[in-house]
Amino acid sequence: MAELVDWLQNEQTIPPVLAAGIAQFQLVHIHPFVDGNGRTSRLLSTLYLYRSGYDFKKLFTISEYYDQNRQDYYLALQSVRNNNMDMTSWLEYFCKALETQMHEIQLKGSQVIKLDTLVLQHKLSNRQKQALESLMTSEKDFTIQEYESLCPGINRRSLQRDLADLIEKGIIIQEGIKKAAHYRLNNFD
Repeated sequence: MAELVDWLQNEQTIPPVLAAGIAQFQLVHIHPFVDGNGRTSRLLSTLYLYRSGYDFKKLFTISEYYDQNRQDYYLALQSVRNNNMDMTSWLEYFCKALETQMHEIQLKGSQVIKLDTLVLQHKLSNRQKQALESLMTSEKDFTIQEYESLCPGINRRSLQRDLADLIEKGIIIQEGIKKAAHYRLNNFD
């Protein structure tokens, strides 16, 4: 551990993203704790990136990527041991995780800007904003029943007026009729 800490404090030749990946693997490999080595190693890589100028403003953790397929994460770690401590596969996986998370941040940021723009431009209510936010984040169609669950205590007629207003403004599109109706975002940029 002392060697790892010394290396982290003095490393200046390896790009920070790769150094963070190396640090994460090394802490897991050294396995200094009875429990929590994985979590601590992910925090260490994030801290190293932060100290190197990569400030993610708490927008994501790399663990979100690893949690999507734990088996791939463990296989990537194990690949180092299986290949005589060659970290190439692990570092490719680590960089892909960062890239994927950065793209998700970009998408979420775009959605927030788009939502705020629509709310301001069309003077939408909080309920309408909530409906649009749900449509943007779920990436699936939306029904009146789902809208009712988002807005408990609001009668269905009021919610139907909200949706009709969004349709009239060209923000959403209704597909189907009556009880089979579902709504989706209009594809405009």
